[in-house]
Amino acid sequence: MASMDTTLPTALLGGLSPAQFMRRHWQRKPLLVRQAVPGATPPLGRAALLALAGNEDVESRLLDRAGGAWALRQGPLPRRSLPPLTLPGWTLLVQGLDLHVEAARALLDRFRFVPDARLDDLMISYASDGGGVGPHFDSYDVFLLQVHGRRRWRIGRQRDRSVLPGLPLKILASFEPEHDWVLEPGDLLYLPPGWAHDGAAVGNDCMTCSVGMRVPGRDELARSVLQRALDEAEAPDQDHLYRDAQQPATMEPGRIPLKLAAFALDAVARFVADPQGLACALGEVLSEPKPRVCFEAATQAKLNRGVRLDRRSRMLYDDERVYLNGESYRAGGRDARAMQSLADRRCLGAAAVARLSPDAVELLAEWVCAGWVHDEPDLA
Repeated sequence: MASMDTTLPTALLGGLSPAQFMRRHWQRKPLLVRQAVPGATPPLGRAALLALAGNEDVESRLLDRAGGAWALRQGPLPRRSLPPLTLPGWTLLVQGLDLHVEAARALLDRFRFVPDARLDDLMISYASDGGGVGPHFDSYDVFLLQVHGRRRWRIGRQRDRSVLPGLPLKILASFEPEHDWVLEPGDLLYLPPGWAHDGAAVGNDCMTCSVGMRVPGRDELARSVLQRALDEAEAPDQDHLYRDAQQPATMEPGRIPLKLAAFALDAVARFVADPQGLACALGEVLSEPKPRVCFEAATQAKLNRGVRLDRRSRMLYDDERVYLNGESYRAGGRDARAMQSLADRRCLGAAAVARLSPDAVELLAEWVCAGWVHDEPDLA
C-alpha cells in the first residue's frame, strides 16, 4: 500500500485534499460529496452479508419497526430469523465488516488520513424500504458511503437531546432537520460528532457503509492505561515494601497511620510520574484487537518476498516503541523505521525485510507464525 499524499486533492473528499478536509471539516461541519467513489459497489453481496450475520464471530443487530414499534435483536442472526426482503421498515447492521472481508478492509484504508488510533471500523447497514435506526446523534465522527440502492438523510444541529422513553435504542424525541438529501451509490456524507441525523432507505436493497471513529472517554482511557501499566509493573522487591519499625502501640486501631498514607500516595505519584511507562501502556491499549478477533497461525515464515499485516491487526508506534495487537516492542534505527513503515503502509517489501537485523527478522517471523503478519509472495 502506497503512502497517502495528504496534500493532493481527492474525489473522495469532493476535490479537497485530506489536509484541507481535516482543517475545514473534521469535528467542525458536515460535508456532502456526490460521487466520492464513482461506481461504488458493496464490499460483499446481499446473500453473503445475510449469511455473515448468522456467524457467532460477527457482531450484528436487527432493527425492525413492524407495526410501528421499535424492536432490537442482537446477533448471531441466522437467515431464517430475518424478515422477508420485501417487508418494509427493517435494518440489519453488521459491525466490523473489515475484520471479515478484504474488500471492506480496502475501503476502510481509503480513510487512513485519520490516525489509525482513531479509526475504528467499517459497519454496513442493509435496509428494506423505509428501514433505518431513527433520528439520533453520535459522539464520534462518521463517514457514510452509499454503496447500493438509495438512502434519504436528514441532518441538523440538535439543541434538544431528549430521547423517547422505553425504546431499545436512543431515538430523539424532537428531531429538527436542517438539510435533506437522497444519496445514490458512490455518494458520501461526513458528519462531525453531535450532528443529529436520520437515514431511511428509499426502496429495497439499500446498503450503506459507515466508517466510524474510536472515541474513548477521559475516565475510560485513564482507567485502561493505568490498569495496563499496573498489570505490566514488575513485582516489588524487599526495598519497595512498606516498613514501620517505629510504629508505637496504638489506642486507635481503626485509624489509618499517617506514614502508611504517605507511603501509598508516594507510590501513586511515582507511578504517574513515569511518562515512558504510561506511554507504553497507552500504545498497548490502543493497539488491542477488536473483541472476538482470532488469528490463524502459520506453520512457518518464509519472509523472502515481503510481508503484509493481517486485516485484523492493529499496529501503531511512537518515538520509542512499536505496538502490535496489544504488545509493545522497543525499536531503534533502521529496524524502527522499517516497523514504522509497516504500520503506516500495512506492508513491507522484500528489500526492507532483507535489511532488518537478525533480531527484527526473528520477531517478524514470530508475528507471521502468530497470524498477525503474512508472507506476501507477490510483493516486490
